[in-house]
Amino acid sequence: MAVWTRYVLFAFGISFSFVTRVSSSVTHYSIPEEMKEGSVVANLGSDLSLDLKTLNDRKMRLDIIANKKYLDVNKDTGELYIVEKIDRENICPTKSAASCYLRLEVILENPLRIFNIEVEILDINDNAPHFRREAIHLDISEATQKGERFSLSNAVDPDIGSNSVKTYYLSESDHFNIEVQTGREGTKFADLILTKTLDREQQSAHNLILTAVDGGTPARSGTASIIVHVLDTNDNAPIFEKDNYDIKVLENSPIGSLVVHLNASDLDSGSNSDVTYSYSLYTSEKAQQTFNLNPKTGEITVKGVLNYEDYKIYDMEIIATDKGVNSLSGQCTVKIIVEDMNDNHPEISIKSFQSPVSENIELDTVIAVVSISDKDSGHNGEVDLQIPRHMPFKLRQSSDNYYELVVSEPLDREKVPEYDITFTVTDRGSPPLSDNETMTLELLDMNDNVPQFPQSFYTIRVMENNAPGALLGSLTAFDPDLHENQYLVYFILEKEVANTSMSMLFSINPENGNLYALKTFDYEIEKEFLFHIEARDSGSPPLSSNVTVHIIIVDQNDNAPVIVSPWRAHGSVVEEKIPRSTDKGSLVAKVIALDIDSVHNSRITYQFLQVTDATLFSLDQYNGEIRTMRMFSYRDPRHPQLVVVAKDNGQPSLSATVTIKLSTVETAVKAYSDMTEVPLEYDIFSDLNLYLVIGLGSVSFLLLITILVTIVLKCQKPKSSSKAPPPCRNSVLSERNSTIADSTLVSNDAYWYSMFLAETRKGKLVVRQPLPKGSRYIVSSLPRGTGVSDTSDSAASTLQVRP
Repeated sequence: MAVWTRYVLFAFGISFSFVTRVSSSVTHYSIPEEMKEGSVVANLGSDLSLDLKTLNDRKMRLDIIANKKYLDVNKDTGELYIVEKIDRENICPTKSAASCYLRLEVILENPLRIFNIEVEILDINDNAPHFRREAIHLDISEATQKGERFSLSNAVDPDIGSNSVKTYYLSESDHFNIEVQTGREGTKFADLILTKTLDREQQSAHNLILTAVDGGTPARSGTASIIVHVLDTNDNAPIFEKDNYDIKVLENSPIGSLVVHLNASDLDSGSNSDVTYSYSLYTSEKAQQTFNLNPKTGEITVKGVLNYEDYKIYDMEIIATDKGVNSLSGQCTVKIIVEDMNDNHPEISIKSFQSPVSENIELDTVIAVVSISDKDSGHNGEVDLQIPRHMPFKLRQSSDNYYELVVSEPLDREKVPEYDITFTVTDRGSPPLSDNETMTLELLDMNDNVPQFPQSFYTIRVMENNAPGALLGSLTAFDPDLHENQYLVYFILEKEVANTSMSMLFSINPENGNLYALKTFDYEIEKEFLFHIEARDSGSPPLSSNVTVHIIIVDQNDNAPVIVSPWRAHGSVVEEKIPRSTDKGSLVAKVIALDIDSVHNSRITYQFLQVTDATLFSLDQYNGEIRTMRMFSYRDPRHPQLVVVAKDNGQPSLSATVTIKLSTVETAVKAYSDMTEVPLEYDIFSDLNLYLVIGLGSVSFLLLITILVTIVLKCQKPKSSSKAPPPCRNSVLSERNSTIADSTLVSNDAYWYSMFLAETRKGKLVVRQPLPKGSRYIVSSLPRGTGVSDTSDSAASTLQVRP
């Protein structure tokens, strides 16, 4: 309780007053909301220890702080009573407040005293839960699996504590259930759970009642409707009314007359139930030519002439297919039986006909007026007029026997430049007869089509070294419009490549689309170009389109091969030395040529242009290796000369030649392993021995000559030095400083250029051939091995050139 004290001072005839508030405890009361007016809350006189007789004199009054005046005090009795019914939800609208209070001040004068009163308003269950929306709509596909959850709007109850929403209940359902969950601040909400898969064809909607119940006593509740709309999936195939149809049709029935209207129903909805009709593969061509099947309506109409004497029965199989994503279909069989009839013809007269008309003519414009008549009477004199189906026109009856032909759909001259409209008049006799009149309607052109190129992408191949101004190709577009709407002008859309505009490289004839080259192209410099060509018509407004052009420069054989190996210091003659003891199959030289043209034109083949002895040397036409075909004999020249030509694969072929002058030597080579000499001896005869043999042969018998020659040959075998060990197959001879590691010779002064293999009876040696300095070579010798083997069995040595 707080006590206020007033002090009064008198000074010089002037009074001053001020109030001092002393803190004390607060008197606390608790009352339930919704108490009746006049209900007594408490007696403030006794509770505050006040003299009830002085309350009126002391002007006891009640001040409610920041609230409407719901309470007042009786000055005679000191009772605190209800002035106006209290609604806790109005005073404390937020549910976050733990308690709701009315704060009051009781003021007394003479002396002044102020008491703080705090009245707590207790909540009662006076509000029922309610939903923000009376109906909750949910769209659930019939393909949804059971167990799927769907959130629902929660109910709202302004009461707090146990009087707020406690749980939810769902009306009885075979397909749904709910699960109640607790959210933030104890809010209760429910999820709808699918307990059984749905079938839209059985039940397209489910109406449920969701009930929210609070925890008060007695409990209050609120409800909302849950309307579940089952979305369709394509799970039903179209079904015809009957599986088999037997239809009778009269002979000479007019074209377009209805034979039967097939109807296939689909239990699905939307596009899943939209059905199109078509003939199956089992329907004969004759039946399809005679009868027309409307793919949308399923109507079968007469398309050709029916002649009883030609065909009496037509068997068809009709398929109905829905438009679902995974379409389903059904089928039926139709048997059409033609009946034999005969009658007279009605008459038709064209009163007026407007032609030509603009292709953008407005709908419902009258094109023609037609009258019909029949000399017969009764049903035979009653006639009907019709035009072929699927035409953008319809008939409208203006008066008895008069019809107007009006435009029913937009016209397009580019699709159909003119229409042959057949007016068919048919009487109602038995059998009915008909007559027809055909009129031709021409359409005038409008500029409503853009130019069209036959291709969206053009690839043009141009041979290099072309002449400037050469025709590359014709890029002609087509415009289905007429006259000035069809006249086209061609342009090159500007594009720069390497700071060069396309218009500086190519030119196009603006009238016919002929594309020309303005310069000579070199395949080795520029290989392709990509740009766009635009075609624009002369209509108003003009329309245009463009196409991409890819120019590919094709290589021409305009570069001759260049021989890079063997190296030639001066001229085209190369001098090589080779031991006369060289074995059969030994590598003598290798010719290497290069061509900077494309792959096809740079393919090199090698041939002998000149060879001293064709039986002594062979040339591999693909790798340029020159090898011995046999061992040298005494008859072979000591300085054979080879001329090799390297030709490319172009048309015409270009070539280069090299002359290799060989010098055969009889000196032995040294083994690198111990730098000892290996004597090389040759199985040859001296001139003196040859003369002696010839002399002896002239005076001796042939048998004696043969024996002597054999003996001489056996006595002339090469002699091995007793001081030199047998050379290994990887032995290498060099007279300059070189480094050998793992059977590889590295020459720092480019002294080794190529290798030649000389085979003796004891091993194989690598013989050097010097070239001028300036390059560095790495030469790999043959693989290590033991014993003597044929040269053809050994891998070729490797030569690498490093600048």
